[in-house]
Amino acid sequence: MTVTPLTRPSRLRPGDRVAVVSPSGPVPEDRLRAGLAVLRGWGLDPVVMPHALDVHPRLPYLAGADEDRARDLTEAWCDPSVSAVICARGGYGAQRMVDLLDWPAMRAAGPKVFVGYSDVTALHEAFAVRMGLATLHGPMAGAVTFIKDAATQESLRATLFVPETVRTLGLSSARAMVPGRARGVTVGGCLALLAADLATSHARASLRGGLLLLEDVGEEPYRLDRVLTQLLRAGRLDGVTGIAFGSWAECGPYAEVRATLLDRLATLGPPVVEQLGFGHSRTNLTIPLGAPALLDADAGTLTLDEPALR
Repeated sequence: MTVTPLTRPSRLRPGDRVAVVSPSGPVPEDRLRAGLAVLRGWGLDPVVMPHALDVHPRLPYLAGADEDRARDLTEAWCDPSVSAVICARGGYGAQRMVDLLDWPAMRAAGPKVFVGYSDVTALHEAFAVRMGLATLHGPMAGAVTFIKDAATQESLRATLFVPETVRTLGLSSARAMVPGRARGVTVGGCLALLAADLATSHARASLRGGLLLLEDVGEEPYRLDRVLTQLLRAGRLDGVTGIAFGSWAECGPYAEVRATLLDRLATLGPPVVEQLGFGHSRTNLTIPLGAPALLDADAGTLTLDEPALR
């Protein structure tokens, strides 16, 4: 089965209501407050869902009970006054609530903008498989990078409001690990979450035809090797047309990380770009998932065939 382009939701306009949810870990209130101020500065009307600031009483790494986090996301999606759903932070927990979402009701509500990264990769995959919906791998409302980095803010703002102005993506740090150019459909996110999705009830059988975006945080080189090897052994990477790496924050010396990535993936054949500029990095570019695009490893760019949003 080949990765195909997904349905693009509509762009946002000033005055649109956006819902903020916490599907994974808890978010500090002061950070969320700062992120909401940025969204309001863009002319948006952010509404914080009831359980977005919850902390689970026994499992403090979760933003409250699985059922409550799922209810927040389902209700936000099904609210006709909401044009976009933005995650407050990552952490851990999206896998625990993804099967509790009311997918039939969300499909009936139609496409909307969905933004997040890191642990939210589990939800990106679910939206792709269960709804055929393109989503945005981008900063979250309570993330330090979003609050403090102007380039991260502008990348998301432009994608939301004037997506035709951000068709070519990539920071000056991007460079080829394996030269060449490739076409495909963007797919991916956090490496560990893609591996954790294997063999689950709605997981993709393969990523054939995909331009694979990969990043992670806090995974030592041998652990990156382990999850990459798992994906390779499962055949999940067969037929991938190109690979773009984001950041590998807190994963050890970059020379060791780079050697691991090259060892596991360079022999696949397609072009590979490193340090494109997304993920747990100082600047986190917003990149649509489910979008047809051209990866030019030599230029260090990813160029979308069409704007991320309609």
